[in-house]
Parts: sequence; structure tokens; C-alpha cells
Amino acid sequence: MPKKLKDYYNLQLAELLSEKIKREKKGFRSKNFIDQIRRGLRGREFLERQDLFAEALEKELDEDYSGALKLFTKILGPELETETGMFREGWWLWPIGRFVERNAGTEPSKINESLDFIKELTKRFTGEFAIRPLLEKYPKRSLSKLKSWSREPSVHVRRLSSEGIRIRLPWAKKLNLFKDYFEACYEILEHLKDSPEKFVQKSVGNNLNDLFKEEPALARKIVANWTRPPVSPQTLWILKHGQRWRRRSGH
Repeated sequence: MPKKLKDYYNLQLAELLSEKIKREKKGFRSKNFIDQIRRGLRGREFLERQDLFAEALEKELDEDYSGALKLFTKILGPELETETGMFREGWWLWPIGRFVERNAGTEPSKINESLDFIKELTKRFTGEFAIRPLLEKYPKRSLSKLKSWSREPSVHVRRLSSEGIRIRLPWAKKLNLFKDYFEACYEILEHLKDSPEKFVQKSVGNNLNDLFKEEPALARKIVANWTRPPVSPQTLWILKHGQRWRRRSGH
């Protein structure tokens, strides 16, 4: 029977994280951290396990938020070399992303620090969940940063600029920025619609597909703009991928 996703976030991961943190922070209370995970694992589902790890980090790190980000930066490791390694290689970073997701929105003076860390995190895993609280609480500043990221050389950072604004991102609370900030969101997708990487194209297409479910008039506006010639093969693929729900539902 295949291993369930939640089962990767187990006592062995607690020990792995503890070792990585101890190398950079000698006073880390690793035994307390591991014991807290051991006591809390039973009966917890996937996201509950992420919260368990994040809560244990909050309790045992003995660092303020800025200090925690600096510490985490030291243990992130090398950037991903391929588009597809975020879950295969970076899976162990999910609890750290959850820590940022839980705390970034509560530190308004640390927005830039949070965004800088999320950019580095997404090069090794993904920052699509960690950035949601910032987009919800500080949409203008966060969208401005995503617009600049949509022109980044890193394929992972460019994908994040799209994936972060998806209305129906899996494992995340619904967040509709298109309704109030359509121009900013559209500009991000416009920058990405000719991206050569399928990794980015899928994200842009999924964004459009979500938009048809929530704001069909805005989705049709994007389609109308993107079907004016000349249309690149990349944009054609995105338009097809982004209208899956529309074709099935007849909207």
C-alpha cells in the first residue's frame, strides 16, 4: 500500500529537522521538540501534522520571528535544479513553510523579511501557502512584489507569482484577489502567458480555470485579450488548460 502523504511528516522528520537546526543553533531544545511531535502525531491528518510541527517550532526555537527566519535560511539547502523537485526533494520544508504561513501575517513590520524568505523557500520547495496570509492582509504590497517576481529568472519564483494568487489553491483557504485587484493580478498573468515552461503554464492555466468558477466575466475578459493575434503556442496551451471547467459546465 502506498505511503500516505501525511505519513512523511513523522517522528523521523522531527529528528531530521532537529539535527539541521542544532547544527546552526547549539541551544535548540531538540529533545523537547521531538517529544512534542511524538506526543501529538497519533490521529492527526496532513494539515494537522503541519500545525503540530509549526507549533513545536514556535515553542522550542526560543527566537523572535526575524531570528527564526534567519535560522531557517541557513538550513534551506541548495536550490532545486529541476521544475519537478518541489515535493520529491523539498517535502521536508513544508513545516517551515507552515511556520511562516502561521506567523507572517501577524508581523506587519516584517513584511519584507517574510517576502524575502518566501522567495528563497520557493526555490527549494514552494512558497504558495506561506504567502497567502500576506496577500490577504497586505494585498497591495504583496501583489507589487509578485509582479516583480513574475519577471524573475527563476522558474520557481515566476511560478509562485501565479500560484500564490490562485483563488482555489489546494490545501489553502479560498482567496479572491481578482475581484478587487484585477489589474494587478492580470498584469502578473500577462507577464507569464508566454513562459516556455509547462510548470509555469499549468499554474497560469489553473488560475484561469479557477477564475471561470468565481468571476467568469473577468475570465472571459482575459480570454478575449489573449486570443487577439498573434497568439503564441504557450498561450494557446494555457487557454485550453484554463477553460477545462468552462467546457465541462457549458459556461
